[in-house]
Amino acid sequence: CPALPGIKFADVTAETYPLGTKLYYECDSGYTRRSGQYTGIRCRSTEQVASWVYKEFECIDEKTLLSTAPTIELDFTQKPERKIQSPAPQKQENLLEFDQKHFCGPPKTIPHASLSLNKQLYVGQVLHFKCQNGYDKRHPISGTRRCEKVKGKIIWTHLDMRCTNDS
Repeated sequence: CPALPGIKFADVTAETYPLGTKLYYECDSGYTRRSGQYTGIRCRSTEQVASWVYKEFECIDEKTLLSTAPTIELDFTQKPERKIQSPAPQKQENLLEFDQKHFCGPPKTIPHASLSLNKQLYVGQVLHFKCQNGYDKRHPISGTRRCEKVKGKIIWTHLDMRCTNDS
């Protein structure tokens, strides 16, 4: 997908991710990843089901870098918990089927870490926009953009949303 156009004063989230998506954990301020651990996860097809593949990863307090605390074992594949239904039908001609076979659900949370939205997003990705706290919402209040392939060109669908504090 092309670079995502920014929306001022709005937060972007995603509920599902197409196969091939890579995301990376970032340790919160005051914490650092344990040496030698990889921060990335990837949405892959395992036994015909889309699921996240994790490696061992932990964020530890920077004050206790020499901690002897055991690491959290995350070397596994997360299976989806529920079938995700497609939203109202939109131009579906070139989109992947919106189900467990092609999309991973939300990644698991890691203590003291957050996920960064990767700049490399794939056809079928849906992003949700919501105005940040303290900003007034101009209709539509929240919206979505989808990465689509239209007539051989990959584009983001239009989002007519504005967030303002009127100053």
